[in-house]
Amino acid sequence: MRIAFVSSECFPYVKTGGLADVAGALPKALARLDCEVKVFLPLYSSIDVAQHGLIAAAELKSILVRIGDKDILFDVWYGKLPDSEAEVYLVDCPTYYHRPTIYTNDWDEDERFILLQHAAIMIMQRYNWAPDVLHCNDWQAGLMPAMLKLTYNWDHLFDDTASLFSIHNIAFQGRFGRPTVQKAGFSFDLYYPGGPLEFDDSFSFMKAGIAYSEIISTVSETYAHEIQTATYGNGLEGELAARSTDLYGIVNGIDSEDWNPQKDAFIPYRYSARALANKKKNKKALLKTARLPFDEDVPVLGIVSRLTSQKGIELLQPIINEVMQLPLQIVALGSGDHGLEGFLRWAASTYKDSFSAHVGYDNELAHQITAGADIFLMPSRYEPCGLNQMYSLSYGTVPIVRKTGGLADTVKDYHEYYEQGNGFSFNDYSPYALHLTILRALDMYNDKKAWKGIMKRGMTTDFSWESSARHYLELYKTAKNRHAEL
Repeated sequence: MRIAFVSSECFPYVKTGGLADVAGALPKALARLDCEVKVFLPLYSSIDVAQHGLIAAAELKSILVRIGDKDILFDVWYGKLPDSEAEVYLVDCPTYYHRPTIYTNDWDEDERFILLQHAAIMIMQRYNWAPDVLHCNDWQAGLMPAMLKLTYNWDHLFDDTASLFSIHNIAFQGRFGRPTVQKAGFSFDLYYPGGPLEFDDSFSFMKAGIAYSEIISTVSETYAHEIQTATYGNGLEGELAARSTDLYGIVNGIDSEDWNPQKDAFIPYRYSARALANKKKNKKALLKTARLPFDEDVPVLGIVSRLTSQKGIELLQPIINEVMQLPLQIVALGSGDHGLEGFLRWAASTYKDSFSAHVGYDNELAHQITAGADIFLMPSRYEPCGLNQMYSLSYGTVPIVRKTGGLADTVKDYHEYYEQGNGFSFNDYSPYALHLTILRALDMYNDKKAWKGIMKRGMTTDFSWESSARHYLELYKTAKNRHAEL
């Protein structure tokens, strides 16, 4: 199967969040399943073409795109994703992509990603390469399903191409003013209250993707249901509910090379589900780094998080004194909101023998916390998919999560799924619910046999991208069938 994958970011070239991980890993997994995959993204100024072995595509130079009343030229650089046959094409236009940040609030933010979408289609045209499925990610690629049906419908190259639109976070919708309709090359006949391009008196790239794609996907089954409600839908719940039969959730995979306790280069002692003894050694090493006393009978609760209101660390603040009276230690790593950073620093100075905090980003320490902690705390307000809970499960570090989005799909509460549970979860977004769940986890920690079973169930779950890629292949086939029915 031929897959065109369009994304605003892709690891290892450029990354601001989880979308880059998906764009860097899913195409590689699809290529291993014998798919022919081409990835399209902008060539930002932060990308070192020499470092990544990219070459200028001589046959793709000075290609003209009309955006509104402007003629824009772009070139193309070409390469392959590391250790993969998946090809990558980077759209080179310094006018749009040489900015201090990947995403901006500049007046031409709409034009930057209109160019990406036109460029991807034009590259395919010049190679006479027709994908079976065009996989469009988030609002930055949300116009492409409409472009295929409205702007490029004259080109029979794409007659059999279906489109799949993936929502990674519905909070970011790509909303612009009325003039952007003309910049994108669409008719104002499609822009009217409640129409396929209009949302709350704005032109929404995301709504266009929802309206014109054959299939809509998001990054967990629970999130697919949640975004059809007013609580999580950010105003688009009605459009998504209207297309509920075309909306699917697939949990992201994790990189089983980077995040694998048997191979992890960042942890001092490797271990596996069959040989867990070294996990205790990692705990001892972590506590030495954190300057906390070691007691194998006292569980370590790990936190690795962006410090934002989404991640739920604020739930710990009102109950911190009660929690720190319990037989546990906390090792935290994170950065973001200044108030939450201050809370971590205060807790570390107040509970010197049981709370350690590192404010900032430290990838090595993140791995060491994931390996050395006994329990991992992730009480998110919402979480489309989440990766850290899957990392912790793979490392036998039992997660405590709020039951939302991908957390609900990957963490099964021990008391709800007795003999099958791999962690602990709670429903209410409240400090009280979190406190009760910590107490439940500590109670089970004292039952060493039951705890080892919880650990091993997490460690033996398949969170690989190969598993997710197989689900996407089935979804691509569904998109093809829906397209054929039109």
